[in-house]
Amino acid sequence: MYQALYRKWRPRTFDEVVGQSHITDTLKRQVATGRLSHAYLFTGTRGTGKTTCAKILSRAVNCEHPVDGNPCNACPACLGIENGSILDVLELDAASNNGVDQVRALRDEAVYTPAAVKKRVYIVDEVHMLSTPAFNALLKILEEPPEHLMFILATTELHKVPATIKSRCQQFAFKRILPGALAQRLEYVAEQEGIQLTSRGAALLARLADGGLRDGLSLLDQCSGANAQVDEQEILDTLGLAGNLETAALMGRIAARDTAAALEALGRLYAAGKDVGSLLEELSALARDLLLRKTAPQGAAALLTGGYDEATMRELGEQFSAARLLQVLTSLQDALARLPRSGSRRTEAELCLIRLCDESLDSSVSGLSARIAQLEERLARGIPVQSAPQEAARPGKKQAPPDDPPPWEEELPPPPEEEPGAPDFAVPEEPAQPVQTRPAPGPARQTAPGGAGEGNFWPSFAAGLQVPPSVRPYLTNPEKVTGTWRPGVLTLWVDGEFTKNMLNRPNLTGALAGAAQARFGQAARVEFRIGKPPADQTPPAGEADPLDSLVAFGEQFDNIVIK
Repeated sequence: MYQALYRKWRPRTFDEVVGQSHITDTLKRQVATGRLSHAYLFTGTRGTGKTTCAKILSRAVNCEHPVDGNPCNACPACLGIENGSILDVLELDAASNNGVDQVRALRDEAVYTPAAVKKRVYIVDEVHMLSTPAFNALLKILEEPPEHLMFILATTELHKVPATIKSRCQQFAFKRILPGALAQRLEYVAEQEGIQLTSRGAALLARLADGGLRDGLSLLDQCSGANAQVDEQEILDTLGLAGNLETAALMGRIAARDTAAALEALGRLYAAGKDVGSLLEELSALARDLLLRKTAPQGAAALLTGGYDEATMRELGEQFSAARLLQVLTSLQDALARLPRSGSRRTEAELCLIRLCDESLDSSVSGLSARIAQLEERLARGIPVQSAPQEAARPGKKQAPPDDPPPWEEELPPPPEEEPGAPDFAVPEEPAQPVQTRPAPGPARQTAPGGAGEGNFWPSFAAGLQVPPSVRPYLTNPEKVTGTWRPGVLTLWVDGEFTKNMLNRPNLTGALAGAAQARFGQAARVEFRIGKPPADQTPPAGEADPLDSLVAFGEQFDNIVIK
C-alpha cells in the first residue's frame, strides 16, 4: 500500500531532523550522558518536528545500543517501540483525551514499572487541549514522578499551557525551517523517489510550506501525481495559485488605480480555477515585502518571503507610499479574515480590490491615512488637489502625465491673485443700476444676453467663476455639470448625487447666485437637477408665455386699496 511521503520520510534519528540542531544536539548530549529530565515540553508551529523528536527521544532513552545519543533502531526495544508492540511507550492525543478521567487513569497506571524497557514514556500531543481539571490532575505526578517515568508534551499554542506545567518541564522551542534547508530536503526526497523536481519548483514549495517540512512533503506528494516533471508552473496549476507574475501584474494595476483592469484580472484568474483566498494571500505577502522594503530598506532583505526579482520589487515600490502600502495590507488582511464567513468569496475579493484601487471608498483609519498622505504628497509637489482620483488609463489609451492639469483647466486663464486673508469664494459686486426683481411682462421670455440662448452661456460663465480648485473640474466639465438660465433661477443639471452633494453648499451656491445676478441683472436663486437639460427651453419668438401673462394680470391689482 502506498505510504504518504511525510510518513515514509519521517526522521528516525536526531541527525536526520532538519533545521533544529539547537534542540537535537542538546537532546543527544543528555541521552549520551544520562542527564535526562522527567518532563519535556516541545513547542513550535506545525510540521517542524515536535512529535518526531519526541518519538526519537522515547527510543533513545530505551535503546540497548545507543549511538552518540541516537537510537540504533535495530535492537528489540527500538523495533518494538517503533511498531507499537511495546506498550510502555504510549502516545496520546490530548484533543480527544482531554478529560480529567483519562488523565487520572493515566496517572494511576504510570506508577507501575515498565515491563519491557527501562523507562515508561508518555507522549502527549496537543497538550494545550487538556481541560483545567485535567491539567490539575497531571500536575501532581509531574511534580513528583517515579524514576522510571518520562513525560514528553507537545503543543502549538504555548500560551494555553498553565505556568505551573511549564515550570516543571524542560522547554524546547522548535523554529520554522529556513526555505533553503527545506528546499534542499525536498530535492533529496524527490531524487530518492524518482520525482523530477526542478530547483525553482523546490524553492516555490519551500516558500508555500511556510517553514513546515511536513507541509512541504505533502505539497510535493500532491503535485507529483499530476505530471512527470514538477516545475513551477505545474505547482501553480495543481494548487490553484496565481503565480508571481500574475500577482505582480495585479499589484501594478492596484498601484495605477485601474479598477476595471484589476477586476478583469480577478475574473480571468477565477475562471481559470484560481482560489480567491490564495490570490489575496499572495497579494498580502507581496504587499508585506514592499512595505518592509519601504520602511526598513537596510535589514528587510532577511525578512522577505522571496519569489520576486529585484527589478519588479523596485518598480512596484516606487509606485506606492508607505501609508498606501499599509492601507493595502490592512485591507487584504481584513478581507482574508472575513472570507470564511462571506456568502460569496468572489464578491468579497472584488470589493477588496475596489477599495484598494480607490482609497476614497475605504472608510477605515488606514484608508483615511492613505488619502491624507496622497494629498500631502501632491501639495508638496505643487500639484492641484482634486476631489476625486482620475480614472487610470486603460491599455492602449493615451493618458496625460499625472502631474498635468485636466484639459478644461488648461484653457482657463490663471485666476487673479487674492489678497491675504481673502475668502475662498469671491462674490461679484452688485451693479450700480437698480435691480429688477420681477421679470417684465412681454410677448416672449428673455434669453441670455447677446442672444446666446439658455444653454450656451454656461461654458463662459463657468470659466469666469472664482471657486476653489476642488470644485472647478466639476463646474467646467460639461459631462458633469451644465447650467441653464431662466429669469430669477439658475438651474445646474448634474450627473448624479455625488456631484450634487459636492456643489450644493451654501458658500458655493451664494457665489453662483451672485455671479448670475452680475451677469443677467436679476436676483437669482440656484437649484439642482439630476440629468441632462432639455434640448431647448426657449419659447418660439412671438409666442406669449402663460406665466408672463399671469404676472402681468397680477400687477394690475398692486395699487388697489381695500377699505
